[in-house]
Amino acid sequence: MNNDEQLKQQFDDFRRDFQRLKSEIAKVIVGQQEILDDMLISLIAGGHVLLEGVPGLGKTLTVRTLADALHLEFRRIQFTPDLMPADLIGTQVIGEAGDGHKVFEFQKGPMFANVLLADEINRATPKTQSALLEAMQEHCVTVAGVTHRLTEPFFVMATQNPLEMEGTYPLPEAQLDRFFCKLLVKYPTVDDLETILDRTTESVKTNVEAVMTGERILEMSALARLIPIASDVRRYGIAIVVATHPEHELAAAPTKKYVRYGASPRGLQSLILGAKIRAILDNRYHVAREDLRAMATPVLRHRLILNFEGQAEGISADDVISKIIASISENALAAA
Repeated sequence: MNNDEQLKQQFDDFRRDFQRLKSEIAKVIVGQQEILDDMLISLIAGGHVLLEGVPGLGKTLTVRTLADALHLEFRRIQFTPDLMPADLIGTQVIGEAGDGHKVFEFQKGPMFANVLLADEINRATPKTQSALLEAMQEHCVTVAGVTHRLTEPFFVMATQNPLEMEGTYPLPEAQLDRFFCKLLVKYPTVDDLETILDRTTESVKTNVEAVMTGERILEMSALARLIPIASDVRRYGIAIVVATHPEHELAAAPTKKYVRYGASPRGLQSLILGAKIRAILDNRYHVAREDLRAMATPVLRHRLILNFEGQAEGISADDVISKIIASISENALAAA
């Protein structure tokens, strides 16, 4: 078997393992196929996910089911206003050495897990939310001047409720930018509701088995980066991101009218990585423009900051992104 055939076999194994993991989660989670796809893409890309939806849509259950389908350590943190950074990271405690002397020892917090569920993250204070910043970006935490590495893969899934905003603290822009994508959990269809009732109100209970290891996730992440992207396609991705900035020459009319600040370079990195994984799943060995368009909304919606006019008129970031994509020429930057 030559190198090309070996690589092709590896991509076939990628698709098989992805679908196997998704099917295992789907034993419990009904519908929400786009959510599952984007969640697993984020996991493989090494990113983190922010899930937003009203109560009762299964956000927490989705994360717990994903953790059950992986051979990884899972922790859940219920964010509350009185939660302190040390409750997440850990703290120094006084212990006793072998010779009887008192010494400081670092006691790890729940953040030292592979899959971390940050439930209702917007109920904690900004100080506690910011404690996640270093861990999400650098995959390490620093306590008393000592840096502690987290075990790979490290995957944060945070949930927040768009209702009941009283007593909540909106995530700062720096925190939002750390999330690979933001997914909006929609209300189930009538057929999905019937299936949910069948699975939850009958005597038969569905169990999820662990089907993938952390090592396999890291292998798939490395493999995805081998997918090539043509320069004109990559420039199309750059054009989508710079068009979210109102001062840029490519900015669409809705951007100039409703956006105060656009997506960061980290958003562009997420867009390209997500598109590479989508290309593999679509049985292609190169990134196409439709991959970028498919990933644009989930990876950019939380990175656009709307101005006062946009907020006052109830404009959503999704509306702005869809109009940007409709207005951008496929050869915008190539022709410039």
